[in-house]
Parts: sequence; C-alpha cells; structure tokens
Amino acid sequence: MTVNATATPAAAPPLPRLNDPARLRVRYVAEARFRIYGVVALAIALSFLVGLFASIISNGWSAFLQSNYELPVYLDPAEIDPDGKRDTSRFNLADYTAMARNAMAKSLGLPDKLDRATKRDLKGLLSRAVDVQIRDTVVADPDLIGKTVKIDLLAHGNVDSLLKGAIDRSIPEARRQLNDRQLQWIDKLVADGVLHKRFNTGLFTYGASSQPESSGLAVALIGSLFMMATVMVLAVPIGVAAAAYLEEFAPKNFLTDLIEVNINNLAAVPSIVFGLLGLAVFINFAGLPRSASLVGGLVLALMTLPTVIIATRAAIRAVPPSIREAALGVGASKMQTLFHHVLPLAFPGIMTGTIIGLVQALGETAPLLMIGMVAFVVDIPGSVMEPATALPVQIYMWATSAERGFVERTAGATIVLLAFLFVMNAAAVYLRRKFERTW
Repeated sequence: MTVNATATPAAAPPLPRLNDPARLRVRYVAEARFRIYGVVALAIALSFLVGLFASIISNGWSAFLQSNYELPVYLDPAEIDPDGKRDTSRFNLADYTAMARNAMAKSLGLPDKLDRATKRDLKGLLSRAVDVQIRDTVVADPDLIGKTVKIDLLAHGNVDSLLKGAIDRSIPEARRQLNDRQLQWIDKLVADGVLHKRFNTGLFTYGASSQPESSGLAVALIGSLFMMATVMVLAVPIGVAAAAYLEEFAPKNFLTDLIEVNINNLAAVPSIVFGLLGLAVFINFAGLPRSASLVGGLVLALMTLPTVIIATRAAIRAVPPSIREAALGVGASKMQTLFHHVLPLAFPGIMTGTIIGLVQALGETAPLLMIGMVAFVVDIPGSVMEPATALPVQIYMWATSAERGFVERTAGATIVLLAFLFVMNAAAVYLRRKFERTW
C-alpha cells in the first residue's frame, strides 16, 4: 500500500511593510539630502551671480559721473579771429587750451605771467578735449568772441580718478600721477566750487577717444541700433517664412530632414565662424565697406536665423491640430489657415524666440571683430554704410586700454549693455505671458 505524500509549497517571503519606520527614515533622509544638495547648488550659483553684478556695479557706477571745471573763459579775439571776418575755418587755428589754462590760473589766483613748469602743471589738470569744447562754443555763437563766458570744461582723467578715490594721495609724489602742487590746486578748486562732479552725459554722447574722460558710447549705441534693425528686417521675416513652410507645407522626405538637421547644427556653430563667412562673402566678395553696420547686421542676421526658425517651428507645432482641422473644415485654404489662425496663435512663441535671438546677437563680439568693427570711430554714423562699432566691441576695446579711467568706463558700458539685455528679456517674458494661450 503506497501513501501519496503531497508536497507543501515553500512559504513566500513576507512583503515589505510600506510603513516600516526604518525604511521611511532612510527615504526621508535621502529626500532631505537631495533637497540640501539643490539648495547648496542654487546658493553657489546665486553667489557667483551676485559677486559678478557687485563687481561690475562697484567698478562702473562712477562712470556715470564726470568731473568738470566751471571756468570763466575769455574768448580772446586776437587769438580766435584776428581779422574780424568771423571766418569759422580760422576758428580752428586758435589755441583754446591756453585760454582754458589762463582761466584756471585766474581762478587759482596765479600771476598773469606763468613759467613753463606752472603751465605744464595747469595743463595736466585739463582734458585734451577742452580745446574742442571751447571751439564748439565759439562756432555755435561767434558773437561770444571778445567776451568772458562760463564754460563747463572736462577735467583730466587723473583728476577725475583722484576725486573718485582711484588715486591714493599717500603715494609718494614721484610715483603719483599728480604732484603735490596739483593736489593743492585741486583742493582749492573743489573748495571754491569750481571743480565738481555731475552726471556724465558724455558717456552717451561722445564717440571714441584716446582719453577716458572724453570717450563715450554714442557710436556703439547707434551702431548696435542699426545692426539690430538690420537683423529684424532680415532674420525675422525670412526665419518665420522658412519655419512656416517647413512645418506646414514641406513634404516629409530626406531633403527636408537634411535641412532640419543643418538648421539645428547651424544654431550650435561658434559665432566666429559666421564672422569668417561675413568677411569672405560680404566684404571680400560683395565689396561692402569694413566696419559698416550693414555688414555687422548681415552677419548677425545669419547667426540669428537658426534660432528664429527653431523657435517659430516650436511655436507653430504647439498650436493644436484641431485649429487647423476646424479652419479647413469650413473651407479655408492652407494659406488662410496659416495666416488667419496658426500664426496669430503662435505669435507669443515667435516673439519670444525672436527677442531671444536679438538678445544673443546684441551681445556678440567675435563675429564683429572679424569684419573690422573694432575700428576707432569718432564721428557718429549717419547710415548703415558708415563705419561704426557695437556695445560689446566697445567694451572689449576699453578693456584692453591701459588708462586707469577706462577701467570704470568698461564696467559702466557693461552696465548699459546688461540693462539693454534685461529690458529685452523682460519684454519677451511680458509678451509671452500677455498673449500666450493655454490649451
């Protein structure tokens, strides 16, 4: 007689308890550790950002102030217009620096006859631009010749640096830019109210200069404006049209896939490559003038085009297909659907991508250096074909200058550039929030 023994199944391992205190404690500790890592990373990033802005602002705020002398200058007719013919071409030959020096000597109570060392020290307190300042005053109103006129004249860069604390008075005279007698004169002029600091309008109205006190951003601002206008006129309509065609009309085949891949690759190409392309095509081949805003705008337009196309395609793709189907269902053509429904609904994304592309173009330096926009331009350009420079290039030029006054000019120009970038990014955020649609 056989007995059938039935095998008992092996016991299954117990399921882990979800509310096991030990497991919960480990999980909470891991979550807390990850949260700490995130906070530390964010704090490090913010500290670097705050340090950067603090450094720029601390070095650049003084660039918005400029030291000036308010001197009563005698416009000597024997020097300016000896013939009495009021010939403006003759006005350029006068020694206006000597008139400014004599006016300062009278303000300091110095004798009429000055020795050579005194003249040299007085001249060292005045900017080289005082010659142009007085001449422009005379040219603007020749009837002032023969009169004593109070004119605001620029102080020398060393005087400006001294008043802003950039020159240490305790340094021995032999190693200091200003000697002891000049320091005494400066103190007297400040006490008498002749030498004072005021808002530096010249930072926005002067062109390039070898002297920091008479250099400004006017040429760079106008050049950047011309270039951004060129980019908007070329890159925006071409980019939007290309994106609309690729997204709505182009057949999906190998060619369109190749175009899409190349557009994405162009967005990652180093900007200096576009500068080389502009140098070869627009300057060497097409014969356009170097340093012209038009050439800079064309180069930046090529660089911005992939960004505009990618952003526009993403914005068009985000419009629900039901919008297209409804428009086509009531008899609209594909063109009418695109212009009357799709593009208006994609407008916030298109504008955001366009502004981001413009912000990127505004901050570019390398491609502009390749096409010669690093030129020393004094006169403000009147058209896109005249020589100009751009804000980032001007910052680069000032940063490579050895004069002490250009250090604050560099930081001040950086503040101006950051202000433009902040405003443009804020406009992008505002437009996106104002016009965006939620589906």
